[in-house]
Amino acid sequence: MSSAMMLLGVGLIFGALVIVIAVLALSPRGDLGVNRSIAVLEALTSAPTEMKKEIDASFTDRVLLPLLAKAQGLGRRLTPADAGDRIHEKLELAGNPRGWTADRVSAGKVVCFFAALVVSLLLTTVMGLGFLPTLVAVVGLSVAGYMAPNLYLYQQAYERAELLQRALPDAIDLLTISVESGLGFDAAVAQVARNTEGPLAEEFSRMLQEMQIGRGRTEALRSLAERTNLPDLRSFVSAMVQADSFGIPIAQVLRVQSSEIRVKKRQWAEEMAQKVPVKILVPLIFCILPCLFIAVLGPAGIQIMDSFSGTVK
Repeated sequence: MSSAMMLLGVGLIFGALVIVIAVLALSPRGDLGVNRSIAVLEALTSAPTEMKKEIDASFTDRVLLPLLAKAQGLGRRLTPADAGDRIHEKLELAGNPRGWTADRVSAGKVVCFFAALVVSLLLTTVMGLGFLPTLVAVVGLSVAGYMAPNLYLYQQAYERAELLQRALPDAIDLLTISVESGLGFDAAVAQVARNTEGPLAEEFSRMLQEMQIGRGRTEALRSLAERTNLPDLRSFVSAMVQADSFGIPIAQVLRVQSSEIRVKKRQWAEEMAQKVPVKILVPLIFCILPCLFIAVLGPAGIQIMDSFSGTVK
């Protein structure tokens, strides 16, 4: 009796499963789901271009740009009111790197700060440091991350100043030759900007563009001096402004400026040459002399050790 009831129960369960499968197979819902998916795909492929752009937005547009905008807003709130002017001045000295603005520098400070904070926390956790070393490492790396954009701009401004210093004597010589050959000052500056390369040629081109849009020569020259922190270039601009104001022949002023800058360049080269022995002293003491002592006194030290070890035996 019990076995008959068990067989009946198994049969009923099997029959119910067959009925459910048959209903699902014959039901139009499956086709409806497939048709709905096909309809969605067709709608996506036939959608207008504007809707496709919104749907197919890249990871940068969907995530990175909104985060950058929030970081810019946070950077504006955390920095003082005059921070934008100071950052703009640093950007001018660095040559206005492409894509860099005052807002992006502020946002970069915030992003670098939080990135350095997270990295320092992970490193100290992995290394298993104590509370005080962890605090010092986290604070130090976070401050370094916050100051990283400023350090980058400072390095860019330093390298740009060196390029300006090297290109200035040749540019003034070319200016002098062009003016003495009969060209006007503006035409001579255009000749220098066209035949040279580097940041000085870019500054001369910008000065000419400012003069073409209506600025006076004196204002354009002073703007050129404000965009650089090179003393020789500023003295040259001051001499040109005074010559233009008092009516002094420009060729004569250029000749004097050329000779003075050549003398300064020679003195700068002699100064750099005098610094070489002092700079080479540190690697000589800590790197070269120890290796020399090891190569010269090493065999003698080994023999002395062998002789002492033999005596002890």
